[in-house]
Amino acid sequence: MLPSAPPSTSPVDDRPEPPFPVALVEEMLRMFGRAVRAHQLYLPNNPTYLRALEQARAAFLPIWAQADELVIEVTDTQLRWEGHPVLNEPDKTTDALPWVLYKDGIRELRLLRDVEQQELVNLIGILTRVRKTSPDEDDLLTLLWEQEFAFVRYRYVDVLLEGAPPLDASEAASTQRLVDPLQVHEPATETILPAGVVNLDDFDATLYFLDEREVEYLRDAIADEYATDLRGNVVGILLDVFEAQADPAIRDEIVGVLDNLLVHLLTAGQLRTVAELLREVTLAANRARDVTPQQRETLLSLPNRMSEPEALSQLLQSLDERAELPEQGDLNDLFEQLRVGALATIFSWMGRLQSPRIRTLLERAAQRLAAAHTSELVRLIGISDREVSLEAIRRAGAMRAAAAVPALARLMGQPDADVRLAATQALAEIATPGALQQLERTIDDASREVRVAAVRAFAVRVHRPALARIEAAINGKRLQEADLSEKMVLFEAFGAMCGDGGIPLLDGLLNAKGFFGRREDPELRACAAMALGRVGSADAIDVLRRASADKEILVRNAVNRALRGGAS
Repeated sequence: MLPSAPPSTSPVDDRPEPPFPVALVEEMLRMFGRAVRAHQLYLPNNPTYLRALEQARAAFLPIWAQADELVIEVTDTQLRWEGHPVLNEPDKTTDALPWVLYKDGIRELRLLRDVEQQELVNLIGILTRVRKTSPDEDDLLTLLWEQEFAFVRYRYVDVLLEGAPPLDASEAASTQRLVDPLQVHEPATETILPAGVVNLDDFDATLYFLDEREVEYLRDAIADEYATDLRGNVVGILLDVFEAQADPAIRDEIVGVLDNLLVHLLTAGQLRTVAELLREVTLAANRARDVTPQQRETLLSLPNRMSEPEALSQLLQSLDERAELPEQGDLNDLFEQLRVGALATIFSWMGRLQSPRIRTLLERAAQRLAAAHTSELVRLIGISDREVSLEAIRRAGAMRAAAAVPALARLMGQPDADVRLAATQALAEIATPGALQQLERTIDDASREVRVAAVRAFAVRVHRPALARIEAAINGKRLQEADLSEKMVLFEAFGAMCGDGGIPLLDGLLNAKGFFGRREDPELRACAAMALGRVGSADAIDVLRRASADKEILVRNAVNRALRGGAS
């Protein structure tokens, strides 16, 4: 280490005092570099990578407490902030962050507030890709330009011209000028434009110059044009050429280009454009003239292959592993273009997904696909694949698909209690008269969960045809073995449907005495009081009042609660 220079001659003293400690920026860059290395070594869903990403995001927070943006100067071996070196990498290797930026022309990096939440993952991905890129692939500037960052801005020089000898002094100054491509709407004090480019400022004082409203319109139109996704236009152009050109060689070439483009779009996560491609190739295959059977089959094979289990499984797995969620509308559009056979693959993946958020998106999209193919949904309810069958049952219930009632009713004879329970819950959600009628026989099911789900549905829907079966269950031997929650459900359903006709039975359970003055079990009597509260008539209130001073506290509390409910 070199000795410190006297204060009067040290260049360090000429640097302005930074607005906040340099250590905050150093720590942020250290965490950022660690996240880049983790992205290079691990998959996106790996806990080590996710932890490094969260630490990098957290390192930005102390900086945003002091400022709204961070401007970092780039040299070949250093990153500098406010004249202070915050990252030193003397070795110019592909792992050195300063050199990775510097060698492709980046001379200044400007990070805006919220970059860590909005664009940090994409920036890390680009830097990782540049580290591994070959000379034939895109450079850093191209990748940054394609990404169209809003929170990451940069200034660069043309590395091919940077070292060339200038013709005169003015040209030497121009080669060192740094240009910010994202701030072209903010003219600098001295703007050097290439030959042939018109500067609007030159016409600002003319008689017929545009007014502010027209200038704003042009700016918005330019912004919209740059924001337009050209991939969809490319698909449309290719298919237009396919329809216009009857030459088999041209059409075969276009089909091959579309096949490769489909893979590229899936890799880039452009689900909406994939959906548009699948929709348009189907239309083109049926609309174009003089299409050979082989060409039509080749075109239609694109949506067919996309719907096959292997291809669709790869897509669903990639969605589950992505850090960013797709748009719900994009996923819906894609699923609408899939063949009906894709429904089984989608249902089989519902239980494997690790991300709850992507599971919610897929459930909504799958439900739309199932609604368009109800017959396939009904078929999947009865197949031997247990996971697919269970998911089809859940979707039928969520859709309230009346067409699924016969298929669900057939499952009531299944030995698997989970399947019977799912079918019971689906029939309860569908709740048509036919669905509730099929539920009546489940009151005597061997599974306690199935019985409770069915009786609870009768109570909610006030399905009076089931009253006789519920009354038989109350008078049957199984009630003595049932737990309190099942007893409560039975009596609640009975009280909701019986009316005054059920009061004698409930009065006998609540107030009657048997031999030697013995009464029924306190739990049973409390349930009878709750049922009388559901009846709520004057006669039912009179019966409850006779038991309001019962010595059993459980019964007394139930009676008082029922009286309060009946009085209200």
